Amino acid sequence: MTLNMPSYSVDWVTQITPPMLHRMHVKAILLDVDNTLSPPDSQIPFSGTIQWVQKMQNNGFKLIILSNNFKWRVAPFAAQYGLPYVSFALKPLPVGYLRAMSKLHVRRSETVAIGDQIFTDILGANLVGLQSILVTPRITEGSASFLRRRHWEQSIRQELKNTGRHISPKE
Repeated sequence: MTLNMPSYSVDWVTQITPPMLHRMHVKAILLDVDNTLSPPDSQIPFSGTIQWVQKMQNNGFKLIILSNNFKWRVAPFAAQYGLPYVSFALKPLPVGYLRAMSKLHVRRSETVAIGDQIFTDILGANLVGLQSILVTPRITEGSASFLRRRHWEQSIRQELKNTGRHISPKE
């Protein structure tokens, strides 16, 4: 597996189920914010994500928000979910992931990182030795750097579909 390859991918975070996470043998979830739980730079959660977090907690999973955003952006957002957080995580560097796992008192082997960006969320998880789940971004960012990264991500997303590691909901 390359450093940029996630364990799995899904279209939306709410498609991730407790049985899926149990099969991965994880107990803790590190969650990205922008384009995973909400539109970029928004305090409004995507529909169903607060209920999804509650469902995960009710099934015994520990959750924490892990974001590269500053505290003033992350703290009020995390409060809506009732979750602890690590802001200014410096993803893909390992420091934020390690701080988040320390806060949750979990080991690498029992932790999954979930996010929409291969070159931050997934690369960082892989550098730390975590499993990861890539979500499809719901909003297209307009900056040239985002457009370039999203272009580079296309082949990885396609490989996940080709190898059966993209999980689609049953119709």
